[in-house]
Amino acid sequence: MAEQPRVRLIHWNAAEAAARAERLAALGYAVNADPPRPPGLFKELAQDPPAAVVVDLSRLPSQGRDVGVNLRMKAGTRHVPLVFVGGDPEKVAPIRALLPDATYTSWEDIGQALAQGLAAPPSEPVVPKSIFAAFEGRPLAAKLGIKPGMSVALVDAPEDFATTLGELPEGARLQRGDCAGCGLILWFVRNRAALEAGVASMVAKVGAGGIWIIWPKRGSGVGSDLTQPIVREIGVAAGLMDYKICSVDETWSGLLSVRRNAGKG
Repeated sequence: MAEQPRVRLIHWNAAEAAARAERLAALGYAVNADPPRPPGLFKELAQDPPAAVVVDLSRLPSQGRDVGVNLRMKAGTRHVPLVFVGGDPEKVAPIRALLPDATYTSWEDIGQALAQGLAAPPSEPVVPKSIFAAFEGRPLAAKLGIKPGMSVALVDAPEDFATTLGELPEGARLQRGDCAGCGLILWFVRNRAALEAGVASMVAKVGAGGIWIIWPKRGSGVGSDLTQPIVREIGVAAGLMDYKICSVDETWSGLLSVRRNAGKG
């Protein structure tokens, strides 16, 4: 009996993932639908690449996009067929532009699409220049998800950050230090001690737009013991789920998170 092709399913909702995994199993695939936990996920896939990676885009599509970009940027996984399923067409369109040689389909047509992807894996896959490629050319306010009419809290931000941020969407406004009624929080932290000391109180203030935890880049000239894995680890322990990363400027990087189970992205 032939061995079943192994498929790694990336889905951000455990119950839905189980149902989708059953569908794939019924099509003859051996499915791993464990909750995805970057960055360990990428090490796992590089060490033992599956026959294909199926990414559901119905929830947290930007995080699904980042999974695809990371897989393409790593030599050990860039030739693995990528199949993106579902999602809002408006949110899927930029992913198509970034990863044009991936397969895009619906759950109704997953059988045929996955079979085609396995039959013709990319011989010269498109490799984005960086994890930030999706943001190139966009205004910083758009990269950070600031929307018209939104109140944005700046917590411990540099004095000149409003200038760095540039023009805001119509009706959007900044509030320094005051998170009351804000749809989005931009929290600047300089070191691990400050992050650990303040994360619980900040999580309690997170609104529908989430919270950017922003820390100094290595080589920026701002001394810090923070890195992306450390920020993610502390955020997850405090009840956050991150789904977007952004190079804010030459000095700062940011990770956008929502409270766990806060809904669709």
